[in-house]
Amino acid sequence: MRCHICQRRCRIEDGNLGFCRTRLNRGGRLFTMTYGEVSTWHRSPIEIKPVYHYLPGSYALSLGSVGCNFLCDGCQNHDISFALADKLPAQTMYISPEDCVRLAQEEDCEGISWTYNEPTLWFEYTLDSAKLAKPAGLYTNYVTNGYITMEALELIGPYLDVFRVDIKAFDASVYKKIAHINNWEGILDVVKCAKHHWEMHVELVTNVVPGFNDNLGYMRNLAQWIKTELGSTTPWHITRFFPHWKLKHLKPTPIEVLEKIRGMGLEEGLEFVYIGNVPGHVANHTYCPSCGKILIERLDWEIVGRRITSNKCPFCGEPIPGRFD
Repeated sequence: MRCHICQRRCRIEDGNLGFCRTRLNRGGRLFTMTYGEVSTWHRSPIEIKPVYHYLPGSYALSLGSVGCNFLCDGCQNHDISFALADKLPAQTMYISPEDCVRLAQEEDCEGISWTYNEPTLWFEYTLDSAKLAKPAGLYTNYVTNGYITMEALELIGPYLDVFRVDIKAFDASVYKKIAHINNWEGILDVVKCAKHHWEMHVELVTNVVPGFNDNLGYMRNLAQWIKTELGSTTPWHITRFFPHWKLKHLKPTPIEVLEKIRGMGLEEGLEFVYIGNVPGHVANHTYCPSCGKILIERLDWEIVGRRITSNKCPFCGEPIPGRFD
């Protein structure tokens, strides 16, 4: 059997699991091993995803399961991403799609976010939950590596509001080194489809890992692609790497490297380039690209000052992309 949920398109022999270990071939039929199996859930601010231009200050019920189709060596959630679906962590609980929506409402959340591990592997569950969330007035968010297939995106596209995507690099060899995949360009096609065809709100994150993807040339190519294919107003978050898992021997990303990348992104014409995982940094705020005034001031994930309530700068009237009301 061949799985068509992610772009690995694993060929799975009878009795075996695919690469992500969440799909089982049993007698010529594929079964999901993780439907409704929740390893982690929290009431989280949308900023922590990070998403800065879609209902800032709102909260989402954030849920994750187990497994991943990348298995990055520096994963900060390796305890669930590397977990086996047939050996679920002790804290795992079953939450039905109906209970997912109910829990979001009970926790006073404005939306639901599938995160922590790769939500594509939870596809059937997230699709059923998203279909219920929309009529309940909840927004929906994928925090994803973007390796979903176009066929799967076609099914869930009408029910997703926010697509927060990791773009780990803009080079085949780097993607191979970080994520163990060969055809990384398919991610770019998915991101374009999410934004332009399904009209999702898209924000991008690049976690800068020293010695892996901190090459300024690669980053410039990525900035140029963002501007050309997604538009200059697409938010791009440049985040600081901290040692995790098999990359504990590395040092945290130097802040000056992040600042150089951000400066380059602004030079290439991007209007909203953020520096993340650096508490108190001025590049964590949202500025009007026209008059330069601070529109949203942040400390860590908390909004400590807000001057925008619509899609226009209150100081100069410049259009600001996203959803702020």
